Amino acid sequence: MKDETGRIRAADSDGIAAATALLASGGIAAIPTETVYGLAADAANGEAVAAIYAAKGRPRFNPLIVHVADVAMAKRYARFEPLALTLAAHFWPGPLTLVLPRQHDAPVATLVTAGLPTIALRVPAHPVMQAVIRGLDRGVAAPSANASGHLSPTRAAHVAASLESVPLILDAGETRVGLESTIVAITNGQATLLRQGGIATEDLEALTGPLALADAQEPIAAPGMMLRHYAPRLPLTTNVVTPSAGAWHIGFGAVAGDDTLSANGDLTEAATRLFDTLHRAERIGRARIEVAPVPHHGLGAAINDRLTRAARGRSGPE
Repeated sequence: MKDETGRIRAADSDGIAAATALLASGGIAAIPTETVYGLAADAANGEAVAAIYAAKGRPRFNPLIVHVADVAMAKRYARFEPLALTLAAHFWPGPLTLVLPRQHDAPVATLVTAGLPTIALRVPAHPVMQAVIRGLDRGVAAPSANASGHLSPTRAAHVAASLESVPLILDAGETRVGLESTIVAITNGQATLLRQGGIATEDLEALTGPLALADAQEPIAAPGMMLRHYAPRLPLTTNVVTPSAGAWHIGFGAVAGDDTLSANGDLTEAATRLFDTLHRAERIGRARIEVAPVPHHGLGAAINDRLTRAARGRSGPE
């Protein structure tokens, strides 16, 4: 996709400096992370955070993740108990978000936490987001840089197509992980899985023991918990081996499809390709999207979570 607006800039030193200055002045910018592109603002600036919600059309009861440079910065925002420190030491920087009790004097706008006593924190592994955070010297609120509820962006062009009001998009190519972060809440030594993501549940449970699961009746405590989310503009059906007439079929492994998440059945490759493949499917011109079965172990659990939420309420003809 050619950018006719001049909003997309290379994520080089000049682009990073421009994005940092924009955030420092109360603006918003789309910045790459290793998971997906994030729509970033100074987490302490309430007006800037409100601009994120407005740009995305995001419900204000849905809290945001604050990206920080390291554990030392994270401790400005949250109280860490031993299990949280263990997970941070093992998985940060990387695609793990921890929901922890918020420090009373945390330098964060109330809108970021949706009024909750907890805060969602992540240390990103991407050098561009790290450079912006360190240049700003405080936390950056950054949900995915897409219209709320729709497909997450793994390329700068995805952001430009979804959000017309964002003045600056830093382009660092395709994201490496391709799925949003796994989100875990830590309370009194118990770890609760709030969202499956770029870290496999089995890898977490090697450190935490069996993870508790979030209660669907509880208020939304972290991003990605809404029942309908990550949705393309076309109806989507999962677990399809033989496609119906008029469908664009996304394969996996031995099921070839019109396109594929991974011809070799590699779940890491499938996770990286998931949103980009769905973005392409939207543009093909077929009536619907159908996706081959994907195993539920490892990263497959997160892939199936995204596909299930994408399909909910849109599985039939429109």
